[in-house]
Amino acid sequence: MSLEFVSLENIQKVAHEYGYWAVFLGILLENLGIPVPGETVTLIGGFLAGSKELNYWLVLSDAIAGAVIGGICGYWVGRNGGWSLLVYLGSFFRISEARLLNIKEQFSENASKAVFFGRFFALLRIFTAPLAGIVEMPFGKFLIYNVAGAIAWASVMVTLAFFAGRIVPLEQLVAWVSQFALLALLILAIVIAVPIWLESRKKEGEEIGR
Repeated sequence: MSLEFVSLENIQKVAHEYGYWAVFLGILLENLGIPVPGETVTLIGGFLAGSKELNYWLVLSDAIAGAVIGGICGYWVGRNGGWSLLVYLGSFFRISEARLLNIKEQFSENASKAVFFGRFFALLRIFTAPLAGIVEMPFGKFLIYNVAGAIAWASVMVTLAFFAGRIVPLEQLVAWVSQFALLALLILAIVIAVPIWLESRKKEGEEIGR
């Protein structure tokens, strides 16, 4: 997929042409684990609602439905064969299975929070549902946090674009949201990585001291 194809201009064309279907399918595919610009499509949908080209409640409903259904599909993809695929990809990037097991354990301990808040972080929106399936999070529990997270995320994105789009150019709004999501992801990565690194250093020190 070329960068030209996924430019904001082309995403706008798709949103204008397919309207509610673009919002629904865009976020569904992204939550399924396919790297399509679902968040951008959702913002454009909210922007179009603010300019009266689309209905706010229908855009919001489509975004929630797409996020929920996409999350459920992503969960079952991860539950059925996701771990084998993850191990294969890990070997390709020279990540040991032991390290992947550590990551799996860390995610499992925080699965509920990850499912609810994951949509607000760049990249995590793509991988959270499949990872929840991989760690075998109980489906009932996943569904509750998946629906709650979808409602929270879609409400923020659509409403933000609906109102802010009236005073801020769409390009600027999309850029700000993307920058915030990347910054949030960076902060989250630091919060997760630092304790793991400190624990690793502690174990190394204990082994040397024996």
